Amino acid sequence: MAVLGRVWAEAFGWLQSPAAVVLVALAAAAVLYRRRRARLVSLIQRIPGPPALPIIGNAVEINVEHDELFARLTGTTRMWGQKSGVNKAWHGSRPYVQLFQPEVVEPILNSNKHIEKSGDYVYLQPWLGTGLLTSGGSKWHERRKLLTPAFHFRILDDFVDVFAEQSALLVRRLAAEEGGQPFNVFPYVTLCTLDIICETAMGRNVNAQADSESEYVRAVYEIGSIVQSRQAKMWLQPDWIFRLTSLYKKHEKCIEILHGFSNKVIMERKEEIRLQKERQKKPTEYQTSYSVGYGMKKRLAFLDLLIEYSKDGTVLTNEDIREEVDTFMFEGHDTTSAAICWSLYLIGSHPDVQEKVVAELEEIFAGSDRRPTMRDLVSMRYLECCIKEALRLYPSVPLLARQLTEDVQLGSYQVPAGTTALVVTYMLHRDPRSFPQPERFLPERFLPENSTGRHPYAYIPFSAGPRNCIGQKFAILEEKAVISTVLRRYRVEAVDRREDLTLLGELILRPKDGLRLRIERRL
Repeated sequence: MAVLGRVWAEAFGWLQSPAAVVLVALAAAAVLYRRRRARLVSLIQRIPGPPALPIIGNAVEINVEHDELFARLTGTTRMWGQKSGVNKAWHGSRPYVQLFQPEVVEPILNSNKHIEKSGDYVYLQPWLGTGLLTSGGSKWHERRKLLTPAFHFRILDDFVDVFAEQSALLVRRLAAEEGGQPFNVFPYVTLCTLDIICETAMGRNVNAQADSESEYVRAVYEIGSIVQSRQAKMWLQPDWIFRLTSLYKKHEKCIEILHGFSNKVIMERKEEIRLQKERQKKPTEYQTSYSVGYGMKKRLAFLDLLIEYSKDGTVLTNEDIREEVDTFMFEGHDTTSAAICWSLYLIGSHPDVQEKVVAELEEIFAGSDRRPTMRDLVSMRYLECCIKEALRLYPSVPLLARQLTEDVQLGSYQVPAGTTALVVTYMLHRDPRSFPQPERFLPERFLPENSTGRHPYAYIPFSAGPRNCIGQKFAILEEKAVISTVLRRYRVEAVDRREDLTLLGELILRPKDGLRLRIERRL
């Protein structure tokens, strides 16, 4: 008995040791994890979707070239979720639900709880940090509240001159294509929007339209491609593997160029403002054009507003400012470029629509070749319908992803916390209940009398709810300015048929081989 007593005493003593406490805690955590994981798997498996393999899930099905990936994604939604608007997929061990009916999209986007971006956005953080696009929680709330006034309509009025100047330059560059062979409009428009966003975001012109081979321009394009590759390819996602690839060196070089440019502009602009405040004398030509709140004001830049909001670093540090400037550069460049190109292509595919747009422009400008004002842009109501319809058919951002931190009921399915909710905007905009004859280009859908009663989450090219796009008014104004300038000078004809286009659902929805147009000068 004495021996048995000693054994029990030693065992009881060991159970009270730090090592035992750790082991018990780990065992309890493992049991809890298994229970939660079993519940998650059980709930996800009730949702329709393609069969998945152990460990890798449906990763094999998306391990295809970019030009096939988007077709597979949309094909899956049609096959498995046509009735419910919900289907599932597994990317490795991570569950995804794809959503594409307004009733199942609304509980996610309209909620103040489901505002966390998915893990797929983490690959943007080396460039954008945790700015407005990639941040979550209290930081996102504070940043959104701080930045919303920067997009007030009165402030956007200062950007109209930039839109007009760069659009006029675009039209002059397009003269080389007059009456000639079909050409891809994407490169022309993309460089134009890059010039616009650089000037409005940072008060600097990178002269992209004049120098398409600039180091900064190349870095913007290259890092977008690298991010897309990491999002799609599982083996590139772990940082330790990514660092062993040739893409990592290219990635780091891009970051060095992009951050170097932004940091340089921020420091220069801060110094200019400091000297102007100190000297209290007539500002330089640059300061006259871009100062805000420090003497004479003619044109604002987003950077100036951030510097003002920073209150000498007490509210926003230099790094915070760079995050938001870089975010604005990323979100406001390719998205507007795609929207402009798709709009020109679709208008060029429908001569009757083009005639209506041109008639509206003639009514506004009365034969004058003057540049558009804010009032002119607001008056382009039918052109706005055309842009909205183009964004319905070809939304610049075809997918939106949120990480669910709580369970949510979507239709007849309970979707557990830990799932990534993927809103397939491209398919949502083709719901025939909201948009009869969904594949037809009908700008009249967006006339006020035809929009009454439409589900508020049936059309979300700029997302919706608390995390909707802060720059959507900016985008629509820019798109109107560029498209109207082109159509006032040229008659546009689309060459390619829509059914012959191969779509790439990357960070931005774009055609694999661009969009070919013919243009002729208007008499």
